[in-house]
Amino acid sequence: MKKFLLLTLLIFATLIIGCGDESASKDKLSVMLGSNVVSLDTAQATDSASFEVIADCIDGLMQLDSDGKAIPAIAESFDISEDGKTYTFHLRDAKWSNGDDVTADDFVFAWRRHCQKAEEYSYMLGSTVACVKNADAVIKGADPKTLGVSAPDSKTFVVELDAPVSFFPALMTFPTFFPINEKFYNSLSDGTYGTSPDTFLSNGAFVLTEYLPGTANIQLKKNSSYWNADKVTLNDWQYQVVSSSDNALTSFKNGTLNVVTISGNQVEHVKQDAELSKNLNTIAAGSLNYISFNQDPKNNHGGALANANLRLAISNAVDRESLVNNYIMDGSEATYTAIPVKFAPNAETGKYFAEDQKQFSDYVGFDVKKAREYFEKAKSELNKDKFTLNLIYANDSGDTIVKVVQAIKSQVEENLPGITLNLQPMPKAEYLSKVTSDSYDIAVTNWVPDYDDPMTFFTLWTTEGCEIAEHWSNAQYDKIIADCTTGELAANYNARWAAMYDAEKILLENAVIAPLYTNANSVLISSNVKGIEFHAAGVDRVFKSVTTK
Repeated sequence: MKKFLLLTLLIFATLIIGCGDESASKDKLSVMLGSNVVSLDTAQATDSASFEVIADCIDGLMQLDSDGKAIPAIAESFDISEDGKTYTFHLRDAKWSNGDDVTADDFVFAWRRHCQKAEEYSYMLGSTVACVKNADAVIKGADPKTLGVSAPDSKTFVVELDAPVSFFPALMTFPTFFPINEKFYNSLSDGTYGTSPDTFLSNGAFVLTEYLPGTANIQLKKNSSYWNADKVTLNDWQYQVVSSSDNALTSFKNGTLNVVTISGNQVEHVKQDAELSKNLNTIAAGSLNYISFNQDPKNNHGGALANANLRLAISNAVDRESLVNNYIMDGSEATYTAIPVKFAPNAETGKYFAEDQKQFSDYVGFDVKKAREYFEKAKSELNKDKFTLNLIYANDSGDTIVKVVQAIKSQVEENLPGITLNLQPMPKAEYLSKVTSDSYDIAVTNWVPDYDDPMTFFTLWTTEGCEIAEHWSNAQYDKIIADCTTGELAANYNARWAAMYDAEKILLENAVIAPLYTNANSVLISSNVKGIEFHAAGVDRVFKSVTTK
């Protein structure tokens, strides 16, 4: 789900992988994965774990360098038309792992298929993000052949846009825009693509050697036919899905894992250990954790959350500083904006979009008096004194989320007598189903940015672009976002930047969401492991340049 990174509440996780002194040996790499991979089909993947593994094995047109800048991958170069609406990518000589050439038709097939299937990430090709010509129409059922992509020859891929998109090359680094070998795909039984090493084809740095959906162990090895294989030194390596920070630390100490993410008390423990602390790295994750409110009047909360004052009351009853300092404890930052802290720097000033965390303090903060004033208004408007609301969360996305939701329940119930929050844990797959199908009251959501621009968040809350069923619609908000994507502001950098603040104000004064915190990850990395690239947007981690000597 747009990124349902939602759930990079996932990066807090860890399951002890069993003893083993081979998996983290000198010449191998064993990496903690915060949650199970949901799908390796780029048209169906919605979570950061899935996107990461896909990107290990498949290259798109572009890739991110160590600084997070888009550089050529399968596209050796590209041209942009004078009006900024046509991109012509010139493909290098590259092979799929079965020996087939990577061609422009592989991109045409994949992009048409994404729109035709109309899964959650198909929106990225549409008018709120990439603005590919006719993408919205194809997503709604038009002939996929009308999509603005073509292959004049096997080495030339042409994309037509409805409007200029300044960050279009960076979008090409994201798995949604990756190619699929059409001949290979059509040779498989329906629904089996990406469900095993035999049904998944690589053109990237690594190939799968062991994988089953839902498995806790994923094995990879170097792809000898990769176009840039000379730059890849990592051979056999693996992921292990881990479910608690305690187990992550134990696995790192005993050598079972050499890259793990920890949180809470484990971070403090490591900081006090002279040797372990040498392996500790604090990585800005760029993802935002927030409360989603389902405003559907037909939902089981009787429509109460359609009342803005009730939502504002809950938002102002939560002590975000306490969450990050007493429960998360990994460097995550309390956040009072709809955009994460230290994300999306302005190209002209260098200042992060959300650098001013006090600009919306009239609506977002921890203020019990204000929260109770909002609550009194809500009770009067709804003619009701007591509210029982269900708060859902994914309980297989790490132990930190359990502490966070328990703290939120305690704070809201203490600060707003009359509100009861019933916690409802569930597996991530069920959680995703509920938040996308309108079957919840309140959810703690995590969203990982797909690209380094505030619009990767703002499109979430448009009437057409919303994947989380919050049932909020605002014509003025929609117009601002449309003006910033395909309208009159799309090509005017400063005006577009200013307009996005106007949209954010509408969002937060209506408490469509309640921002909580921006993730940071406390990562332990064995001293012999070098070259992992961490990114705040798009694919979280890249292993192409890793060495283990």
